Amino acid sequence: MKASKPSRRRSREFALQGIYQWICNEASAATILKNLSEMEGFKEADRGFLDAELRGTIAEAASLRKVLEPLADRKWDEVSPIEKAILLIGAWELVHKQEIPYRVTINEAIELGKTFGGTDGHKYVNGVLDRLAGEVRASEVAEPRAPRPRKPEGRSSKANEKKAQE
Repeated sequence: MKASKPSRRRSREFALQGIYQWICNEASAATILKNLSEMEGFKEADRGFLDAELRGTIAEAASLRKVLEPLADRKWDEVSPIEKAILLIGAWELVHKQEIPYRVTINEAIELGKTFGGTDGHKYVNGVLDRLAGEVRASEVAEPRAPRPRKPEGRSSKANEKKAQE
């Protein structure tokens, strides 16, 4: 049985599909949301998050593009529609969803790139959004990263749990 995806990840996937539709045929957010609502898995998405992300990204696409273009190593017209959509969504989230850690936003964009983008598109997305995070979330980016807890070498998680119970 396939594990279900978190509702926010589903929302981002639907937002990506919606922004792609908007880039290709300039449909309205309402039309796009109606189309998305008929897709399999839509009910598992976080509807409020999806609605805000899709509508917000479309409404601010021009200003987001202006922020993204100087950070990219190629002209906007040379970026694939999928990568444009991922960059716009990621930029909107970095600017407007301060409660979501920037690393989470970038990681989610990378995952979208790996799933839907071209070969190595996720690396391009990572680089551009990482530079944007440095500009729009400078203090968060500058914070030292908390070290991850380390597992003792040579022990499995179950062995560690058993030892902790003793």
